[in-house]
Amino acid sequence: MAEQGKRSKGRIVNWNDDKGFGFVEPMAGGKQVFVHIKAFHNRQRRPNVGDTVIYRVSTDKGGRTRAIDAVYAGEQVADHQSHKRSEKGKSAPIVIALVFLGLVALSVASGKLPPVILLAYGVFSLLTYLLYYLDKSAARQGRWRTKESSLHLLALAGGWPGALVAQKTLRHKSRKQPFRFIFWLTVLANIGALIWLHSPDGAAVLRDILGNNQGFPFH
Repeated sequence: MAEQGKRSKGRIVNWNDDKGFGFVEPMAGGKQVFVHIKAFHNRQRRPNVGDTVIYRVSTDKGGRTRAIDAVYAGEQVADHQSHKRSEKGKSAPIVIALVFLGLVALSVASGKLPPVILLAYGVFSLLTYLLYYLDKSAARQGRWRTKESSLHLLALAGGWPGALVAQKTLRHKSRKQPFRFIFWLTVLANIGALIWLHSPDGAAVLRDILGNNQGFPFH
């Protein structure tokens, strides 16, 4: 791959976040340049149409022009503090998911919930994470996509901790606002249902569903 040392400045005029690539229009004029998410130093921030970027131009073995070594205008190539903040933000969803599951486990240990509830959260979270992974892979390859309604139903059923981790670690469905709005509604609804299960009425309904002869100590 041939590389050129001169840095150019341009504006992103097209971006496909699911596939992770787009095109930059040089401010000095000329043909649009292909840019992949891997070309950016800061991969925690997702590019948007209109963003100004500074980059170098390279050509691959097929002679196709592409942008490399790209940074957003105003950012330094190596900003240690920014990197630390990005890593911290990336780990936050994992911490939230683990803390929530830990609280559910505590409720199970104290006899307020049956073990099947914790098991359900674990299974649905793993399944949801897997579907996010498969959906992102399908988006990149132009294959059949998982319905957003299916992802929301899994989140509502208890898979939202896995969805939260997937959105950050896979960088999938993390910027689409309509989807995010509905996702957080499913999270609130699920937590609300879990809180209700701690009430006498909720516990009674849960005992009826599971059967009084299951021997669960919850009350």
